[in-house]
Amino acid sequence: MMNTMNFEPTNSTPLIKFTSDGRLLIEGRSLPENVNKFYSPLIEWVGKLKAEVVRMDINLEYLNSASSKKLLELLKVLDANNDVKELIINWHYESDDEDALESGQIFEELLRKAEFRYHEYSEAA
Repeated sequence: MMNTMNFEPTNSTPLIKFTSDGRLLIEGRSLPENVNKFYSPLIEWVGKLKAEVVRMDINLEYLNSASSKKLLELLKVLDANNDVKELIINWHYESDDEDALESGQIFEELLRKAEFRYHEYSEAA
């Protein structure tokens, strides 16, 4: 049985909640000082995940370009994981943030089986 990955958020790293039943969450800001150190264990973890259905919520208010590359790597590893039959990515973005929406669309084009669902929210709520 895989361990759950739980990282509390900081000013530069997002909240991470990965459970072995296929519920994954990345939320907050991603601009870690050492992007490899932060993302490598997560990428390794999703490569070993044995869940037929994976639902991943990505709700990043900010991610730097290094984080974006690592997030794509993580998604590609998850997408290529043969134990994962169904991959649903809930991509949350702020209504006036076109770049965040475009990032999700670019990621979606680069993945084979992932199904993206876009969730717009308003900051002024």
